Amino acid sequence: MQPTISIPQHWGYPRFALEQRTQDGIILGFYYYPNGTELAEQFGGSWRYALMPNKNSDELFHFQENQIKPLSSQELFSEITAEIELDQQQITILQQQLAVVTGGFTNA
Repeated sequence: MQPTISIPQHWGYPRFALEQRTQDGIILGFYYYPNGTELAEQFGGSWRYALMPNKNSDELFHFQENQIKPLSSQELFSEITAEIELDQQQITILQQQLAVVTGGFTNA
């Protein structure tokens, strides 16, 4: 079952989705400053996003919706392809390590 998020109609919908990759990083969360609140008066009433620069980062940055730059289709393809290649290299290394460990075991 997919989790459901309800957004009040008068807020409008966020432009970006959770886990979406952007030029600034991966979107981990978002929140809204509704008009008429102190935060909206200070920062502007809109969606704000929490982004992590990359999956190995311990940093988190916050951006207004209009500050986020989406990736082009080619940039997204290249980024995902590079991540797949890196993961495949890691799998190969782990398989080699497993072969060394299990090399002394025989099936009875």
